[in-house]
Amino acid sequence: MVPRKTKRVITQMEEKKKRILDCAIDLFVLKGYMNTPVRDIIDVSGYGTSTFYRYFKDKEDLLTVLLSNFLDQIIDKVKEYFKQEQDVYKRFVESKRVIMEVFAANPKLSEIYIRVGGLSESVDKCLKEFDDRYLCFVKQNIEYGVKYGYFKNLPIYPISHSILAIIKYAIFKWIVLKEISQEEMIEMVVSFHQSLGEGLYQRILKEETQALM
Repeated sequence: MVPRKTKRVITQMEEKKKRILDCAIDLFVLKGYMNTPVRDIIDVSGYGTSTFYRYFKDKEDLLTVLLSNFLDQIIDKVKEYFKQEQDVYKRFVESKRVIMEVFAANPKLSEIYIRVGGLSESVDKCLKEFDDRYLCFVKQNIEYGVKYGYFKNLPIYPISHSILAIIKYAIFKWIVLKEISQEEMIEMVVSFHQSLGEGLYQRILKEETQALM
């Protein structure tokens, strides 16, 4: 019978994993993803090789975990905002502010996200998983608006992809080109969604519904 891990052991394991991830983030930003071998991550973390491979299959697996955790953080923040705001139009627009504030608060992860694309098939697969999860989340929220008559029944595919595109472009201008500040990056995305939301929103239908209540 395999002994159950105590709470203390589980906490120590989580701390070790977080330490390895934090070291990887710093090295990826400093040296670039492709120029950072696993050995460097192991050395900086202070743990042995066996410890690294206890948590990650390879560097690509570590990157997938980084991006997945980052997306979980973004989606959790949006869900938290949705609990506080019931207006569907405000949700559509201001949830993007919430998203961009997460990127702004995590410049190193934002840099990794925006710079690693195209480096290898495995890296692109990691990014695609990130993008696909986010697109699914966006699609579900737009479908909710359409289902309950808040949004016009327009093609969701180009809308959801345009949302992802403006987010990436704004981060690129902030991180890579350094042409805009964090605040300008956030406002670029929010203002885009204010315009997009006006096109999606069925204001007349909503006002008629409210008048009948």
